[in-house]
Amino acid sequence: MKEKDLKIMTQKFAHDCVKIALLFPKNSLGKHLQGQLIRSSTSVAANYRAACIAQSKKGFIFKLSIVIEEADESNFWLEFAKDENILSENNLMNKLINESGELTSIFISSRKTAQTNTNE
Repeated sequence: MKEKDLKIMTQKFAHDCVKIALLFPKNSLGKHLQGQLIRSSTSVAANYRAACIAQSKKGFIFKLSIVIEEADESNFWLEFAKDENILSENNLMNKLINESGELTSIFISSRKTAQTNTNE
């Protein structure tokens, strides 16, 4: 997947997570999950953009590691919200759970490739 495509994909993921998080109930759990999901999902997009302009391979790999952590954390918050029945069955929630897993896998693969290329 190309850099431009991943920038679009991560930004759309962040927007979609914000949209679903804003639907969470206004109780203490809903507010907590809302804040966590918004923070982690927007961090995926922001840190991927930062990785794209990294000044070195080491910087790129470091930023990708943050992207991986935040994508996986987003996956956790989405699954947790689903397990807690924060929203009634929601197709967007299921789509985002799958997408966060895919993003994590894509960036793990990218990091491995970058690490291999750095060692050569």
